[in-house]
Amino acid sequence: MSGGQLGGVMFIIGDFARHGRVSVRMLRHYNATGLLYPARVDLATGYRYYNAGQLARLNRIIALKDLGFTLQQVGEILDEKVTTSELRAMLRLRRAELEATMQAMSARLVQVEARLRSIESEGQMPENDVVVKSLPSVRVAELTGVAPDFDSIGLVIQPLYDELFRRLEAAGITPSGPGIAHYEDAPDGGVLIHAGVEVCASLAVDDGLRIVNLPPIEQAATIVHRGSMDTSLPTFQTLGRWIDANGYRSTGYPREINLECPANLDDWVTEFQEPVVKNQRTS
Repeated sequence: MSGGQLGGVMFIIGDFARHGRVSVRMLRHYNATGLLYPARVDLATGYRYYNAGQLARLNRIIALKDLGFTLQQVGEILDEKVTTSELRAMLRLRRAELEATMQAMSARLVQVEARLRSIESEGQMPENDVVVKSLPSVRVAELTGVAPDFDSIGLVIQPLYDELFRRLEAAGITPSGPGIAHYEDAPDGGVLIHAGVEVCASLAVDDGLRIVNLPPIEQAATIVHRGSMDTSLPTFQTLGRWIDANGYRSTGYPREINLECPANLDDWVTEFQEPVVKNQRTS
């Protein structure tokens, strides 16, 4: 592998390490693996010398390594003599992959925190906040998407709502009521998400945007959650405990009605509406 151009000001290994913001030990490792040879080695003293031109190769090695490439992969990439623009494109792609991973991990941490809060609040939330009521049919405009699991719903539903409101604005349709999200089991697994909002418009289907009537619900057990949806698990589980304790059974996923959606997510007000029926008495 290339060690860099000879000539110019030569740095002893310690000085070069300081300019490159790496350790001497790391430079020796790169030399041993063939990633970055010294520009010159004094045969009498064994001193290694580098020149300023080698900083460019060092920068590429560090950038690729920090983005998750193995040293073998780094060597293969550099050996292919990729251009600066090609390398920039590779780094941007890798950065996007890492950002997606970080986003997924961040969402996972949020769900873990929500689960811990639910455990800590078991039995603490008053259950007389649950109200059973009938729900009329409502007309909504909606887009759909699929989340692989419940923990991923938040990553899918927000982009759906962003696109929904963009398309409604382009179509000149103004929402006439709150956002209404409802769910189904996806045919191939996961959760089918319907991100909708109440509208007064003609029934239609246009390139994935559907304007439909959600059917009425004869009986729904409902509870109001105040705060970010990231903190809603204790509220949702309280609803489930109430349904079981009061002789009902669920007949489907709950709807989520966004009653208030200010900029601060902690000030959101959301109603869960879970369809239920009374359990049959057995003798």
